[in-house]
Amino acid sequence: MTAPRFLLHGIWLSGPTYKVALFLALAGEPFDFELVNLREGAHKAPGYVARQRYGQVPLLEDRSNGRGLCQAASILEYLADVTGEMGGATLDERIRAREWMFWDYDRFAVPIYRCRGVKLGLRQAPEEAVAIWTAEGEAALAVLDGHLRGRDFVVGEGPTMADVDLYGVACYAEAGGFSLEALPALRAWMARIESLPGFGPPDAIVPKETRITA
Repeated sequence: MTAPRFLLHGIWLSGPTYKVALFLALAGEPFDFELVNLREGAHKAPGYVARQRYGQVPLLEDRSNGRGLCQAASILEYLADVTGEMGGATLDERIRAREWMFWDYDRFAVPIYRCRGVKLGLRQAPEEAVAIWTAEGEAALAVLDGHLRGRDFVVGEGPTMADVDLYGVACYAEAGGFSLEALPALRAWMARIESLPGFGPPDAIVPKETRITA
């Protein structure tokens, strides 16, 4: 059996790892998976850091050219380029998609992921910090809901890398203690993403152990 073009290094608990796995699934790209055990410090091991300079997950290897890519947003854009999928139909759509992805990392992902981490017991934080993150997360969810009113997708007429990027945060909001009940446009958009061919939730498409094609 021929090995898939892509090898994804990460862990199922990681939202950014899920974003990359989701893009690959929606694009119909099979991938191998290497579990990076964060609890044991595998992401800080010299061999790993030599390939992922920030000592984080995910790391994506493109076996067709030997590239190793880090930072989920950058990986998504690379995948859009090399697969021809979800990069936006025009330059203007590409630009707007990138703007939403930068907004995600500036305003959206941090409070949602941190609140989820506290709820799951993966991180500790004083109540004052959690209250700040909660307010920031609620504000960001409201911004996204407002943008999605009257739209099927974040940019243009079809799904783009921005939808994958933002969904990979929004899907963890309830686990972080956020209610989506008053955000109908956001919930409808999430349902549209979930109805796309190839879609899977984190538990379905991010393996819990290393999976390498023999």
